Amino acid sequence: MQKVIILIGLAIVLIGVLYPYLRKLPFGQLPGDIFYKSDNFSFVFPIVTCIIISIILTVILNLFR
Repeated sequence: MQKVIILIGLAIVLIGVLYPYLRKLPFGQLPGDIFYKSDNFSFVFPIVTCIIISIILTVILNLFR
């Protein structure tokens, strides 16, 4: 349990350090992502981005199994 908490903490730190570079990636703006904007309302549903992130995480986690 302690190893899991340490790994989660390291992952959060790594994401925090890499955040300026991760923002430049086109995630959330891929074809198939739903984006609706009106005068006082905007709705974003990045379905394709979620699917791609899910596939990447599945492959990574299966490699460490």
